Amino acid sequence: MTTTHAPARPIGKAAVGALGALAVATGALESVVTPTLPLLQRELDMSPAEGALLSIVLLVTGALITPIAGKLGDRYGGKRVVVLLMAVVCAGGLVSALAPNLPVLLLGQVLQGAMVGALPLSFILVRAHLPAGESQVAIGVVSGLFVGGAMAGTLAAGPVAEGLSRHWMFALPTFAVIGATVLVHRLMPQDPPRRPDGTGIDWPGLVLLSGTLVTLMLVLGLGADLVAQPLVLLGLVVLLAAFGTGWVAVERRAASPMVDLRMLTRPAVGKSCVLTFLICVGTSAATYLVPQLFAVPADTYGFGASATAIGLFLLPGALAASLAGPISGIGVRRLGSRAVVTAGVLLMAVGLLGLAAAHTEIWHLVVGKALVALANGLCVTAMVTRTATSVDLGDTGIATGLVLVTRVIGFAVGVQVTGAILTAGTPSGSKIPAESAFVAGFVLAAAVTVLSLLVVRTMSKGVKE
Repeated sequence: MTTTHAPARPIGKAAVGALGALAVATGALESVVTPTLPLLQRELDMSPAEGALLSIVLLVTGALITPIAGKLGDRYGGKRVVVLLMAVVCAGGLVSALAPNLPVLLLGQVLQGAMVGALPLSFILVRAHLPAGESQVAIGVVSGLFVGGAMAGTLAAGPVAEGLSRHWMFALPTFAVIGATVLVHRLMPQDPPRRPDGTGIDWPGLVLLSGTLVTLMLVLGLGADLVAQPLVLLGLVVLLAAFGTGWVAVERRAASPMVDLRMLTRPAVGKSCVLTFLICVGTSAATYLVPQLFAVPADTYGFGASATAIGLFLLPGALAASLAGPISGIGVRRLGSRAVVTAGVLLMAVGLLGLAAAHTEIWHLVVGKALVALANGLCVTAMVTRTATSVDLGDTGIATGLVLVTRVIGFAVGVQVTGAILTAGTPSGSKIPAESAFVAGFVLAAAVTVLSLLVVRTMSKGVKE
């Protein structure tokens, strides 16, 4: 028997404004680590590999939380789950603000990762309470405000960390998230459960995927340090294989899997996931290496840039990324996804090889990072659009969820590999990696990106466009 619910009560501009304020605050909180990562590495005495881990742990947690958030939203209502998740985010922000060392800061970032699952639910809330035309406008506004918040966080993190302390750069946006969450709780009406289908959360799949990702990060991050301890390294590799095999087996048999791996057998989804992984590996190199290169002392081969200056230098890349989505959408509609992805891959390869060949001037890095950010936005948007339109309507969430998880894994792998390259390329007794380590990282990322063209060539085969 199907249970029906009364339609959700319409909302006004104040409630949409509260969601917008929440988007600004969470965008700012999410973005503070990237421009200040060299500063955090110095203050907490982190290796490049540990810095790489810090820069990705929030995204990894988000990939795990997002499908669970959707299930809980279906069962208990979107507003209740959004408020609960934002409470976890606020706790994570406060833990990050008070963190005296790296392990505590990592815990704070793990908790902050809940924001990745909360934002899609806020879009569902808008759709539940507004007519179709108005909801599209509201979702666009909230999405734009999140990007704006991320830019504000990128610009403000450095001055706050240098003028006050690293603790305040986490605390201030956390206070804003707390205030915005209170507004959402007071102004947004409750929405009824949408699809209480009786299926439970795939806890075994979640645990095994978590173990797989954590072990993978340990292998990539500690591999160079564990070469002298081959038995420990072998044990981690065996554990990774066990977690990965167990996760695949559980997901293939689960009635309601967290990630439906059977969807990968469809050409559109499988190829999109492979492409997304390779492209995000390439993107991650520029995302991680460029701020590190800015911070290298000026008396060597770097620029000795402060956290404030790094934020300013990264702003053109953030602007390019914000423009990439609309440009990609127009391109896919007029030229098709294959043409857009091909252009994006070539643009990214040019940007990465350019960074490897020329990085002696600040504008070299600014332009190269902007090209990579634009190319990544073009490709990922085209992949998500292609995936969403190539499967049945009821499979859209599952298919795009696979692309999301693949995106996070690709980014995490790329950052950890480049972090390990810098660690291995740091001379004994020095804290500054050799310049050749940066070149190797950019070249490797470009090679992986170019390999994706082999997949792009087959994109139109066996796909429902």
